[in-house]
Amino acid sequence: MLHNGAIATMDARNTMARSVVIRGDRVAAVSMARGIPSHDACATVIDLRGRTVVPGLIDSHDHIVQLSLRPGHDMREIESAFSIAELQQALRSKARTLPQGEWITAVGGWAPNQLAERRMPTQAELDAAAPDHPVYLQTGFAGPSVTNRKGQTFFVSRGISVAADGSIGANAPSAAAWNALKSIQTDADRRRGALDALMYAARVGLTTSDDKGGAWPSDTPGGRGLAQLGTGAANEVPPFSAYDQLVAFDREGRMPVRVRLFFYMQDVTPQLPFLIARLDNQFPHFGSPFLRVSGLGERIAGTDAAPATYEAAVRLAAQKRWTYDQHANGLADQKAIVGVWEQVHMASPLTDLRWCLAHVPGIDSETLNRLKAMNVGVSLSGGRYLVGTREQEGSPFRRILESGIHAGYGGDGGSVAPLNPWMHLYYMVTGRNSAGEVIEPPDQLLTRTEALRMYTANQGWFTHDEKDLGSIEAGKLADLVVLSDDVLDPRKVPDVAIKRVHSVMTIVGGKVVYDAARPGGS
Repeated sequence: MLHNGAIATMDARNTMARSVVIRGDRVAAVSMARGIPSHDACATVIDLRGRTVVPGLIDSHDHIVQLSLRPGHDMREIESAFSIAELQQALRSKARTLPQGEWITAVGGWAPNQLAERRMPTQAELDAAAPDHPVYLQTGFAGPSVTNRKGQTFFVSRGISVAADGSIGANAPSAAAWNALKSIQTDADRRRGALDALMYAARVGLTTSDDKGGAWPSDTPGGRGLAQLGTGAANEVPPFSAYDQLVAFDREGRMPVRVRLFFYMQDVTPQLPFLIARLDNQFPHFGSPFLRVSGLGERIAGTDAAPATYEAAVRLAAQKRWTYDQHANGLADQKAIVGVWEQVHMASPLTDLRWCLAHVPGIDSETLNRLKAMNVGVSLSGGRYLVGTREQEGSPFRRILESGIHAGYGGDGGSVAPLNPWMHLYYMVTGRNSAGEVIEPPDQLLTRTEALRMYTANQGWFTHDEKDLGSIEAGKLADLVVLSDDVLDPRKVPDVAIKRVHSVMTIVGGKVVYDAARPGGS
């Protein structure tokens, strides 16, 4: 039982409550009254001391599985470093928790743009922060990258080109470094890395991730000639083994947060052997409350596939009644996709399938209305937060909100953007990128409450979870986050300070999975 708080329930009325009672994994009661409500004698009673509580945040489009596969000890705290000094402090803190010689890595989800110095850290700066550990920091899924002296010694021994200052070039050189680290990863490393990724989500208050997969590696069994295969970049997700660690955690009852899986498909032939095999051998919406198969996406065929192959894949997904999320580029790409969907909709209605068009940069009202007519949703994109510019088009937040279409926020975290949701809330509210530059039109910005709804109440619809997730109401699953600061009040938390908001306690399914007051948080 939590009391004496400011509980933003995110229900239909945006009710602010003072206390909430949890029994088992569900919310039993929510009260606006002062004082401690009646509760079981054996209940754990938590005095919130006025802190703000919000529903567990939900990301409708991220890549937490990609993150879970990263080699080394991932330093995801790099997402909230805003200077070289803060990055060094994150390194020191990480190093103190590890045996000497263990790798510290951070691949994707950050960029020099977020640092006050607007540059990569130097090798000397990395050495000063972590002299006893090899360090590898990579931007995006293709670099460039930088390593310290211990890391340089390892990479040079593997024939990888490293400049004297520790820098490693983008694309092939960074891919080679990445794959060298993957080659020394053990099963125990993969298991620990997956749990680290899930626990990071818990620490920042992200309690549900709708994972949208990733490119298929070049050694995907049976893939050559039939599927589009990757080139060794860090956005690859083996389609048949990437989820093994999560499945094991779920069976053991050790999932600290929830993951909804979408299968990223890469067929390039009209026979669609992989898609057909997947749909013939997988139950949709099958799994537990913590780990569940939710759909297909963010691709249903390889980008090299012919239009007829894409249309055949879409038709099959609709006939089999699968939920589906599709990556979209500019407006022309969006309209082409919608045209295919409209043709499929006439034969196999999409009305109850919860399909979603993702990212939608520059989407116009006509296209929104066409999607809305099929009861298809859209996810706003966070991919521009790190390095977006004013010249590029982003998701028109307010136009989408006011259209009345089903809309949620997809941070794209784990690769091209931070997983940390508070960076994205800052972006939706201010229109500023990680460098503080205004990149979105002022008339498209959202209020803090609207932005928070995009991360909570609006999200459950995409995975048929709206009756269980997204708000703090009696009968719903008890996923709550106690915040460090009152993010809804700009008088207490200026815009720039939104990026430093964090969870002090995360509750998932009625269990405390993160508590900042405990050693190590768990």
